[in-house]
Amino acid sequence: MIFLVISFGLMLVGMFVQYRLRSKFREYSETSLQSNMSGKEVAEKMLRDNGIYDVSVVSVEGELTDHYNPMNKTVNLSPEVYNGRNAAAAAVAAHECGHAIQHATQYSMLTLRSNLVPVQIVSARIVSFLNMIFLFGGFMMYSNGNGAMLMTMLYLMVACNIVITLFALITLPVEFDASKRALAWIDSRGIVTAREHEMAKDALNWAAMTYVVAALGALANLMYYVSMLLGRRDD
Repeated sequence: MIFLVISFGLMLVGMFVQYRLRSKFREYSETSLQSNMSGKEVAEKMLRDNGIYDVSVVSVEGELTDHYNPMNKTVNLSPEVYNGRNAAAAAVAAHECGHAIQHATQYSMLTLRSNLVPVQIVSARIVSFLNMIFLFGGFMMYSNGNGAMLMTMLYLMVACNIVITLFALITLPVEFDASKRALAWIDSRGIVTAREHEMAKDALNWAAMTYVVAALGALANLMYYVSMLLGRRDD
């Protein structure tokens, strides 16, 4: 029951963080930058200033879909960020370029995270599959005395959730470092004023909170299945 309460609480926190992120972005989007630079221009300048010329800045559909793709070396910005000339757009564009700089300089945590991606994807698929089995067949296995199969599934579920949790935790320093790089650069290049800097910092802080909530959720799931496994072993 306690894990259900924690999960429900984290779900509510996650919804609140998403709401605040979107509302902050809309609020800060209403104030134009004094430098009048668009997100695209901010991104291109930050890349050039850091000696990166093989990364393209492109526009992608959707809201808050901004990301850096290391596979094809593209900084992908949503239309609001790509065309926006405000503190929020500048912050997000510079943040994604921060990931490009991490990639170019072989930032250790990003490298570790990238190496974990294939394992994380497989683990997430296994967890989804096992959740379906637990939902529809777990009680039948328990009733029929098939304890060995149930224990094997629990061990596998714990192992996969360890990978997912590790991936979520490693993501945190990657995201915080990208934001740190972004804020330092937009300050040093005069992209934002002191007031606009606070807006940019606040927007990035709320964006970072989404990753913190995700990491807490992954840890809660891991602890839930660990407790299930320990409970079964004690039977």
